[in-house]
Amino acid sequence: MRAAVRISAAAISAALMVGGLTACSGGEAEPSVDNPVKLTYWAWAPNLDKVADIWNEKHPEIQVTVNKQDGGDPAVTKLLTAIKAGSGAPDLIQAEYQKIPTLVAADALADISGDVAGDVEDEFPASVWESVTLGGDAVYAIPQDTGPMLFYYRADVFEKYGLSVPTTWDEYADVAAKLHQADPKAYLGTFSSGDAGWFAGLAQQANAKWWSIDGDAWSVGIDDEPTQKVASFWGGLVEQGVIDNKPMYTPEWNAALNDGTQVGWLSAVWGPGVLSGNAADTKGKWKAALMPNWPGEKATGNWGGSSTGVTSQSAHPKEAAQFATWLNTDPEAVAALVTETGIYPASKSAAEKALTSPPDFFSNQPDFYDLAAQAAKEVAPFTYGPNVNVAYSAYNDEFAKAAEARSQAAFLSAVTGMHKTTLDDLKSGGFTVK
Repeated sequence: MRAAVRISAAAISAALMVGGLTACSGGEAEPSVDNPVKLTYWAWAPNLDKVADIWNEKHPEIQVTVNKQDGGDPAVTKLLTAIKAGSGAPDLIQAEYQKIPTLVAADALADISGDVAGDVEDEFPASVWESVTLGGDAVYAIPQDTGPMLFYYRADVFEKYGLSVPTTWDEYADVAAKLHQADPKAYLGTFSSGDAGWFAGLAQQANAKWWSIDGDAWSVGIDDEPTQKVASFWGGLVEQGVIDNKPMYTPEWNAALNDGTQVGWLSAVWGPGVLSGNAADTKGKWKAALMPNWPGEKATGNWGGSSTGVTSQSAHPKEAAQFATWLNTDPEAVAALVTETGIYPASKSAAEKALTSPPDFFSNQPDFYDLAAQAAKEVAPFTYGPNVNVAYSAYNDEFAKAAEARSQAAFLSAVTGMHKTTLDDLKSGGFTVK
C-alpha cells in the first residue's frame, strides 16, 4: 500500500485546489425509476445495509448496495488496488479519518464540494470537518461517526476509597497513586503500547501537531513539546508503578475490568459497547467524566471515527454525494445508524435528536450523551499525514520497549524514535519535507 501513496505534498495541494474536476457529472441523464442509478458502497460498520434500505425505499431512482468489507487497512488496500487498476472501485467508501490523506494522495477520493449543500459544514464540529477537508476548500467525505475521548471510572471503587474524579492530569496522577496505595493490585488505568490511535488522541488533546502541510511541503512534529509532555507524564507514572504497563484488549486486561483491578479507562464515546461486552457483570458500577486537562487548557482528543467518501472512479459522484450527505445528516438516517450500528454520530444536531437516552450499560448516568456532546465540541484540531501506517507501526515498536523498560527516559526516547521513523519514511518516499 505504501508504494501507492509515494507522491509529494504538492499533489495533495493541487488536489485541494482542483480536485472538484473529478467529481463533475454534467451531461448525464437524470436518474429515474425506469433508469435508476446504482451505487456500490464498501463499508464495515454492522447493519449499514439496513440503513441503506431506508434510502432505497424513498429513492427508487438511486439504489445503493452495501458490500461488507474488512475494516481499516484491508479496505484501504483493496480500494487503492482497484484505483490503480482503473476498475473495480466502488462509488462510496467508509474511510477512517486518519486514512483520508493517504487516499487523497493516491487520487482515490473525489472532491464533492460542488455537490454538497453549503450548510452541511455547520452540522459537524470544526475539528471533524477539517479531517475531511484537509484544511482546504475541497470536501473528500462526509463525517459519519466520531470518537471524542472520555474518562471512565468505577464509581463504586472511587466511593470505597474516598477518591475524587480528576479534572487535571496532576489530579489524575495523585488519584492513581492513592488508589494503588490503598489496593496494590488496583490501577487507575494502563499505558497501552499497542494502541497508537489512543496515544494519538492523548497527544491531540495536548495540542500536538504530528503532521502539517504548507504549500508543497509536509512537516513532522511528533517529537515536539506536546507529545514529549504526554510521554513524560505516562512514563513517570509507569516508572513509579502506579499505572499498569500492559496493553489493552487482552484477556488479562478484560479480567482486570471485571475484577475491579482496572478502575479507570481513558477511552472514547464508544467505550460503553466495549465495557458491556468485556465486563458485563460490572454494569451500573461505571461512570463517565470529561478527560482530565493540562493547565490552562480545555480540550479533548479523538480516538476513532470514520466518514463516507465518494471515490474518484465513481461514474455517479453527484448521486453518491447525495446519499453520503443523507446518510450522515438526515435525522431518520442517523437514528438508524445509532440503532443498527451503534455509532456516535458526527452530526451535532442529528446526534442530539437520536441520542435521547444513555447507553444501557450506563443507565445509571442519564446525562451520558450530554457529557459526550460537550467532549465532542472540545476536540482539538489534528492533522493526519500520508504515512499514518508508518507512524503507528513505529509507535507500537518503540513504546513496547519503553513500557517494558518502565522508564520515563525510555518513553521520551520512544517519541524521538517514532518521529525519526516517520520523517525518514516521508523523505525516502519522495515527499517534500521541511
